[in-house]
Amino acid sequence: MTTSPSLSPVSNPGADVLLTAENITKSFGGIHALKSASITMRRGEITALIGDNGAGKSTLVRCLSGIHKPDSGTITLDGEQVVFETPHHASQSGIETVHQNLALVEELAVWQNFFLGRELTRRLGLIRTLDRKAMKAHAAELLQDLAVNAPSVTSKVRRLSGGQRQAVAIARAAGRNSKIVIMDEPTAALGVQETARVEHVINTLRDSGVAVLLISHNFDQVMRLADHIWVMRAGVAVAGRRASATSGDELVALITGARAA
Repeated sequence: MTTSPSLSPVSNPGADVLLTAENITKSFGGIHALKSASITMRRGEITALIGDNGAGKSTLVRCLSGIHKPDSGTITLDGEQVVFETPHHASQSGIETVHQNLALVEELAVWQNFFLGRELTRRLGLIRTLDRKAMKAHAAELLQDLAVNAPSVTSKVRRLSGGQRQAVAIARAAGRNSKIVIMDEPTAALGVQETARVEHVINTLRDSGVAVLLISHNFDQVMRLADHIWVMRAGVAVAGRRASATSGDELVALITGARAA
């Protein structure tokens, strides 16, 4: 297994398009969840995806992360058209997803969660053994690069606060040589202080050159964090706005259809 690099700032984040999803459709029986939805994401930017429940956000994210295969349309990643057959395939291509349930194993230590299923090994004579020292060092390096109030990598996950767990899940995703990290409501269950800490982690990730796709119902958070915002309605991305050139009122009007794109 390859080692996990530390995060470092890039000279010109957001300079180029990293991902394009074009005319994505997806139906489940007679339900048309996506109807020719198109979005783009830029390297080193936070892109927000907003809309009412049932607008198609989750289905689009599942298409980008390999959970669903689109019925039609194309996904282009780093200039190459891709078709993801599984979430593992998407992960290998550089797209990681931090789900609301975080997918952490509570009885394992932080470093064990980082490398679960991707363990580092070293050779001792004719046998290979787990390289616990290297895994602990890589996990600690990534957490220190990203997190405020980072937990010890030897702590069991069940002992961590909600914000620390979220930081661990984000750092784990970033440490897998990811190009894009998708985050679904990353602070929904957190208090004010822990939300601020997790938002710091997200900004640090963006500043390192990783593209972040943020799904959030919190408009204040979207306006604080996002560089670009896509509005979804009835299975279509009806509008894209630079966060600096829009407002919460305009976004609400776009979501409800009170304002045309």
